[in-house]
Amino acid sequence: MNTRRLLVPFLVFTAGLLVLIVTAGLLLFPSQPQQGAGKVPIGGAFRLTSHEGKPFTDENLKGRPFVVFFGFTHCPEVCPTTLYDLTQDLAALGPDADKLQAVFITVDPTRDTAEMMKAYLSSFDPRIVGLTGTEEEIAAAARAYKIYYRKVPTEDGYTMDHSATLFLMDSQGGFYGTSNFQEPEETRRAKLRQLVKNG
Repeated sequence: MNTRRLLVPFLVFTAGLLVLIVTAGLLLFPSQPQQGAGKVPIGGAFRLTSHEGKPFTDENLKGRPFVVFFGFTHCPEVCPTTLYDLTQDLAALGPDADKLQAVFITVDPTRDTAEMMKAYLSSFDPRIVGLTGTEEEIAAAARAYKIYYRKVPTEDGYTMDHSATLFLMDSQGGFYGTSNFQEPEETRRAKLRQLVKNG
């Protein structure tokens, strides 16, 4: 009876200690992002048109790590902020920025023609490639990257609601991680440097 009475507190103490050790281990040694193993089903084949009016597919991105962002030129805040931040981040990377590629895919192909994308992107880093296409081509690219978007009617026309994620992809087109405009610049730039280093 005495043994049983001692055993219960011992087991509770041992279980608590194990939980504490595991928690401490996770805090001290956080898991690293999946390094381009392609295990996360984000990314894939697409066929679009560049802001220069030329065919552009996922194959154009193979060989160097790249960043993908979905948005639209009439976006009031998130898209210009994200593209401005990306422009500043690429400048901060110095020569390493040339080891990266970046694409801005519209979710509003009705208004965002190649010419419109070219004019819009002239305000940002020239290495960012604008991509547009038919409704079906844009929908296929959005499905590949698991992004949400929809047309929202307004008093003077419409706007677009959409996911605001930067997808970081390795040189083989495998998912590496994400970033977004709400992160501190040090965090964004550290992720880009890691992508260049490991991508």
